[in-house]
Amino acid sequence: MTTAIHIQQIHKHYNTLHALDGVDFEIPQGSFFGLLGPNGAGKSTLISIMAGLIRATSGQISIMGFDVQQQWRQSRRALGVVPQELVYDPFFTVREMLRLQSGYFGFGKENHAWIDELLETLSLTDKAHANMQNLSGGMKRRVLIAQALVHKPQVIVLDEPTAGVDVELRQALWEFTRKMHAQGHTILLTTHYLEEAEALCDRIAILNHGQLAALDDKKTLLSRYPYRFLCLQLTKKPENLPDAVQQRVFKLENNLMTLRLHRQQDSISEVLESIHHAGIQFEDLSTNEPGLEEVFLDLIAQAS
Repeated sequence: MTTAIHIQQIHKHYNTLHALDGVDFEIPQGSFFGLLGPNGAGKSTLISIMAGLIRATSGQISIMGFDVQQQWRQSRRALGVVPQELVYDPFFTVREMLRLQSGYFGFGKENHAWIDELLETLSLTDKAHANMQNLSGGMKRRVLIAQALVHKPQVIVLDEPTAGVDVELRQALWEFTRKMHAQGHTILLTTHYLEEAEALCDRIAILNHGQLAALDDKKTLLSRYPYRFLCLQLTKKPENLPDAVQQRVFKLENNLMTLRLHRQQDSISEVLESIHHAGIQFEDLSTNEPGLEEVFLDLIAQAS
């Protein structure tokens, strides 16, 4: 399978701070790849190196086979980045912004039809002559997506694309990114919404403290997780829990208690017996398989 993004032993040091410490992985062409991690994990630094905004201390990144430092024109042409921040020139209209961005990549009038198509696809046609500073936050976000696609890149980086948008726009952006992926684009998504990564991505990498904590297909990553969850709706929040229960508590909010049980080592019947002997009463119970959020939190906790 062809590699869209090849990251080889990337280090980035800021004096004594190691923002990235030997990060090494590949993103296959045509994949929908999720890059996850807590704040300060190194995600934004890695994307900045990909986009040529900063230089790595050591290591190499290539986009569609083009080195981001030695072949920066070709690598930048292959990459479209939707930044997390709403960066725009307040004195241009939407269409002027897109035509200007198109010109940076050597396109002229022959690209105007594609710009009009992007405006229509992203429901921006009626805003084409509006000044950027007069748009809502959601509309500005759509313009940034159009701007990243205006030069028809093969690889698209979405850095927190739905941060701060309402539910309706988030769903619309999900649908749009799925369509781009179906059309053959390679997509790299960073997000703090783990349900977003679970819904969209087929492969996941998790960064923590500048290092790669996990890398796998989403289904494989979830299937390797050795725990399941027992959820109990309690009649009232308990004052004390027996040790056999306390050490398995994953979450306790109001009267809803979630226990994390090892598939091989923990018996649900024995745990329920401990709860019964402690005089804890519950109205309902259910067992749940882990989602990406549980896997993520567990991996980060193990590394802490």
